[in-house]
Amino acid sequence: MPGPPDHAAIILAGGRSSRLGGVPKALLLADGKTLLETTLAAVPDARPVCVAGPPELAPLLARSAPEAVLVREEPAFGGPAAAVAAGILAMTDPPEWTLVLACDMPGIAAAIETLLCSATGSESLLAVDAEGYMQPLAGIYRTADLLSAVNVPAPGQLTNMSMKGLLARVQWRGVQVSPMSTADVDTWADAMSLGVSATDMQQQSLRHGPSEAKEHEWQASRNNSKHGAAGC
Repeated sequence: MPGPPDHAAIILAGGRSSRLGGVPKALLLADGKTLLETTLAAVPDARPVCVAGPPELAPLLARSAPEAVLVREEPAFGGPAAAVAAGILAMTDPPEWTLVLACDMPGIAAAIETLLCSATGSESLLAVDAEGYMQPLAGIYRTADLLSAVNVPAPGQLTNMSMKGLLARVQWRGVQVSPMSTADVDTWADAMSLGVSATDMQQQSLRHGPSEAKEHEWQASRNNSKHGAAGC
C-alpha cells in the first residue's frame, strides 16, 4: 500500500482567543503538552511546516520543532485567510499537498491520518465531523489551489476574510473523520470537556486580570467540570 503523499503543513496559532480571556490557545495544555506541540507532533512527515503566530512562540518552536518556520499575517490578527496566505507564501518549492490546521484541536492526529489517506485526485479535502460540520481549518489542500486563492484578492482584501471566502474558488470535498478528532477549544467549557487546561501562569493571569467576566467564566467552567456538567 502506498504511503501518504508528500505534504507541507500550515498551523494557525495566532488568534486573539477572545472567548478565553486572551489566553493563547497554542499554549494551553493537553496531556502535558501544549496544543501547538500536539499539533506539530501530528504532522511528523510534513515538509515544510509553517506556523502562523506571534513571535512569543519562537522559543517553543526552537525547542520542539526547530525545522518549523514562524510567520505572521499582515496585519497581526488579520484572520485565518491572511494567516494561510502568510504560510503558503513563505514556502519555497512546496509539495503537491498542504495541510491547513488550527492549533486548538487536541484530537487532530486521527483526522490528519484520514485526510492523508484520502488525498488522491484533483480535489482538496475538508474534514467533516459526526454532526456533518465541515472544518476548513482541518483540511488537506492542493497547494496550487491555495496559491491561486491567496493571489486572487487585491492587497489587503485577505484581512479579516473567512476561510469560506478564501476557498470560494477552490474545488473541495468533505471527508468523514473520527468523532471528536476536530473538536476545538473556543471557550473554557470546551477546554474542560476536552481535557485541556491553562498553565499555572495563565490561571494567575486570569485571576488577576482586569476582567471579572474572564474570572467568572474560568471558575464556572472549573465548577462544572467537577460536577460532570461541562460540555461543548
